[in-house]
Amino acid sequence: MNLELLESFGQNYPEEADGTLDCISMALTCTFNRWGTLLAVGCNDGRIVIWDFLTRGIAKIISAHIHPVCSLCWSRDGHKLVSASTDNIVSQWDVLSGDCDQRFRFPSPILKVQYHPRDQNKVLVCPMKSAPVMLTLSDSKHVVLPVDDDSDLNVVASFDRRGEYIYTGNAKGKILVLKTDTQDLVASFRVTTGTSNTTAIKSIEFARKGSCFLINTADRIIRVYDGREILTCGRDGEPEPMQKLQDLVNRTPWKKCCFSGDGEYIVAGSARQHALYIWEKSIGNLVKILHGTRGELLLDVAWHPVRPIIASISSGVVSIWAQNQVENWSAFAPDFKELDENVEYEERESEFDIEDEDKSEPEQTGADAAEDEEVDVTSVDPIAAFCSSDEELEDSKALLYLPIAPEVEDPEENPYGPPPDAVQTSLTDEGIGSEKKRQSSSDGPQPPKKKPKMTNIELQGVPNDEVHPLLGVKGDGKSKKKQAGRPKGSKGKEKDSPFKPKLYKGDRGALPLEGAAKGKVQAELGQPLAAGGAISELL
Repeated sequence: MNLELLESFGQNYPEEADGTLDCISMALTCTFNRWGTLLAVGCNDGRIVIWDFLTRGIAKIISAHIHPVCSLCWSRDGHKLVSASTDNIVSQWDVLSGDCDQRFRFPSPILKVQYHPRDQNKVLVCPMKSAPVMLTLSDSKHVVLPVDDDSDLNVVASFDRRGEYIYTGNAKGKILVLKTDTQDLVASFRVTTGTSNTTAIKSIEFARKGSCFLINTADRIIRVYDGREILTCGRDGEPEPMQKLQDLVNRTPWKKCCFSGDGEYIVAGSARQHALYIWEKSIGNLVKILHGTRGELLLDVAWHPVRPIIASISSGVVSIWAQNQVENWSAFAPDFKELDENVEYEERESEFDIEDEDKSEPEQTGADAAEDEEVDVTSVDPIAAFCSSDEELEDSKALLYLPIAPEVEDPEENPYGPPPDAVQTSLTDEGIGSEKKRQSSSDGPQPPKKKPKMTNIELQGVPNDEVHPLLGVKGDGKSKKKQAGRPKGSKGKEKDSPFKPKLYKGDRGALPLEGAAKGKVQAELGQPLAAGGAISELL
């Protein structure tokens, strides 16, 4: 990736649609790894689809959950993924093998999961109606983070850029800054509107570079702060935001906001339609509005870590937004000219001579003398875009790409192998031992998968009957969405379900499960999975 050759003087934000990624199942959430080489997409049927972003092809599919995947996060080295599903389960996955390392069951739905930026043994989890929880994966222990007001438990949380602090925000606009190691309160402030009224915090997002972060609030304003100023103000400080970003004309509420890879731009996805608003952080001016298909609702937005590319999800499809690439041939040959019509070419007399006899001898200058020096072509310089400001070298163990093995659907149809009759006769001759050997060879040299360890996380005073926002919204008169999804532990017993989902046309294709599993699950339910129906209706 020749990052240094990217246009440095042009605008670094996308300008037009650049195709879509069809995940077969309906996409709900997406996230790039640290280098932008892989894109993980969480789907409606519980699968995680990992795309190779350079080739725009599927590199791996992990059958992760039974219920829809609602949140994803990559570890720093790219070898692990942590996911949350709408049945309140958080899982850690090995990306190369596709195996589950650990599972955690929570009493209420999970809104967000996030790895510690520097220590992938720690995971921050934001359950509904609960204080945020920090998991320690090595010993399966958890710590409940302190909150400002125990009665208000609509709390969102995020690690800062290096994981030294955790920022939490509640429905009363109070931001707390906690030391990650000790959970001590370091700083706090309240986000207020013009009339000193408070507004609920919807999300907190940090830039990959620099110390800035943004707060998305219920009053439809995105506030950008400097993290260093927050720490300087201390407890009950009154820091002023660097920028206030909003849509003054339409008063658009924001579904998801994030920074560009270099932290210079901010993108916000509208909660009303498939529209992306891009602002320049330093000035605060709106530079671009990207419009998707009319009538679609936006679910998630992710900005590529090093390139001006945005991935957005609506109607179960991942849309890619990028810059218009204009071919500039004069970059390769300065005297190159584009012609509208043929022109007779006049050849110079010495153009094709091996040595130009008429050429005068140039004087040896410093630049020509330096050509004789030996050039080092073996050592590899680290790419600045992939290194943090406190690092000199890249991570040598990082997982940038996934190996892709050719998939052979039916080994017996292999034109280079023995015919099926020969295989059958050899099976009868060699007996059961050979049959076991053939089964193991067709399954591959993988050992039997061990069942991942499941840890139940018990939280005091947290209601067990909460429904994830993806499946249905309780008590909201404006958006009357059906509550759906099997309750925890029902395993397909529909009579125990408090939510009776309706069967909608077209829902049968909303949850493509593998082979016999599809028929089995639908036979147990008598209809498609409930979560699929609810999200089809939502979109």
